[in-house]
Amino acid sequence: MKLINLNDVRKYVENNIKTFHSKRLERLGKLKLRQILQRKNPYLFKSKNVLTAQDLVKTLLDAYLSSQEETIFGEFLEGLAIFICGKVFGGKKSAAEGIDLEFERDNIKYIVSIKSGPNWGNSSQINKMKDNFKKAKRILGTNISKTNIVAVNGCCYGRDNKPDKGDYLKCCGQRFWEFISRNADLYIQIIEPLGYKAKEKNEKFLEAYSKLINKFTFEFGREFCIDGQINWKALVQFSSSTKQPKNQKTRKNN
Repeated sequence: MKLINLNDVRKYVENNIKTFHSKRLERLGKLKLRQILQRKNPYLFKSKNVLTAQDLVKTLLDAYLSSQEETIFGEFLEGLAIFICGKVFGGKKSAAEGIDLEFERDNIKYIVSIKSGPNWGNSSQINKMKDNFKKAKRILGTNISKTNIVAVNGCCYGRDNKPDKGDYLKCCGQRFWEFISRNADLYIQIIEPLGYKAKEKNEKFLEAYSKLINKFTFEFGREFCIDGQINWKALVQFSSSTKQPKNQKTRKNN
């Protein structure tokens, strides 16, 4: 076991955080208005008394982007965790299905499924993770007969004060980062490097985001407004009708 060098963590973040920023900007550039309209509930926005096209478009876009960013940043944090564990315990990306990290510590073989936060899945998804743990244990058990194998659901933030789940351990937030590094303060120490060039990158993103809000607002007004009012009937038909309404023809630029 080695102690983690925070300069190594800083260098990793500086070299890889740009991927997060470039991916979120890239996905923003590929978005289409109809794409996000089809994925959101029009009844919800009507019940909230949304009155302007810009308010509706911005709410839709923000909700969509938030979900996308959680996924993209989750991938970055997973890579960071594997990198840190590799430096300390020789951990590596696992080849087993549904397992992100495997390493040995104190004569125990750990198999880890990494998630962003503690409330990441429903019962079916959790059962799937348990099945992946069982399969990985069977495969590894044939090759590591003298080593105890422990399954862990590692969550990059949050807390769970009852980590023993029977079939696996759930380590969240500080407990997770300490588990893969033996550094109780790592969960705090990694926050500062994550801001590397954030201001510069966010300025580019906000410029593209503002243009998209204006573009989508214009398109929405043209397609789903009559005399300056949102045409809720047309919007519901677009998202839910069994066939495309005649007055809602798909246009190439949408």
